[in-house]
Amino acid sequence: MAAIACPFGSASAIVGARRVESVEPALARLKVWDIIHATRRLRSLGLLGDLAAVAATGAALLLRVALDPALPPGFPYLTFFPAVILTAFFFGLRPGIICAGLSGVAAWYIFIPPFFSFDLSSPTTIALAFYVFIVTVDISLIHIMHLAAARLRADAEETARLYEQQRTMFQELQHRVANNMQFVSAMLRLYAKRAGDDPAAMLTALDDARVRLDIMSRIHRHLYDPANVTRPVGEFFQDLCANLGDAAGAGEVRFTVDMPPVQFDLTKLTPLSLIAVEIVTNALKHAFPDGRGTIALRLVQDGDRIVFTIADDGKGMTPAETPGAGNSLGLKIIHNLAAQIGGRISYEVGPGTTARIEFERAS
Repeated sequence: MAAIACPFGSASAIVGARRVESVEPALARLKVWDIIHATRRLRSLGLLGDLAAVAATGAALLLRVALDPALPPGFPYLTFFPAVILTAFFFGLRPGIICAGLSGVAAWYIFIPPFFSFDLSSPTTIALAFYVFIVTVDISLIHIMHLAAARLRADAEETARLYEQQRTMFQELQHRVANNMQFVSAMLRLYAKRAGDDPAAMLTALDDARVRLDIMSRIHRHLYDPANVTRPVGEFFQDLCANLGDAAGAGEVRFTVDMPPVQFDLTKLTPLSLIAVEIVTNALKHAFPDGRGTIALRLVQDGDRIVFTIADDGKGMTPAETPGAGNSLGLKIIHNLAAQIGGRISYEVGPGTTARIEFERAS
């Protein structure tokens, strides 16, 4: 009985062959670029690179002298071209030029008739011109190749950095979304408990929740913009306060932000932003009867601890009016947010009101 050949084996062999054909050139290119990158240290040697150019010229001269009896007339630069190319490739532009200059002078003086003279006859001039043209092209191409390799490496490093940044943001986004869903659920439970069975209170609570969720969504949209990842926190809070002031129509309220140029990851910055929104919004509503005043945000780092204060110079609140009074919904929201960063919040009531949030930077 005749054997039936299985087509899958031959198909896999064809696919494998194509894969090898497509992968091998890529590997070859990778090895070439790796070799180019490996020469970076040699090309940064400075004076030692110049000495290497002199040594390469000397070696090429000795080899040319040794080969002279076996070579026909007319090959004065035979061993010098490889020396120039290798020197430019491994040691850079300046050593390559030095090697080319010394090699040209040595070949002119020793191997171009009349020997041991710097005669500039027409044939000699033509030979020297061709030599200068060839080594100029060689050195230029090698230099351009090194520049391209440097740009390629910089692009690869930037791509890797952006990938890591995006990966980190995605992981933080997953974590933050889960936390925010829990936060929203807890907030809605608080609203439901406060509203009870009163339909009007339910509508008010739903509208209040809608406003808070809208603010939260805008903060998240701003925080997770890749262009804002490396921004100092001071710039972020300056923009946040300006937006809150515009939304509240508080054109006469001035905001000051005093923060060092530090950066927080999103697990810290998101709760801090929402805390600031709660406190600043409360101050805009109650602290300035005449619509004018100042709200100051300040961040101080004391060792591993961070102290974040939000102070206004408004009318000041009685202890019963502070966001931390009794069973206030604002207090519970702020305390839940502070707990997310392992912090605690306190209030000072006097001339104006100051909220103080303390937390560990590494917590």
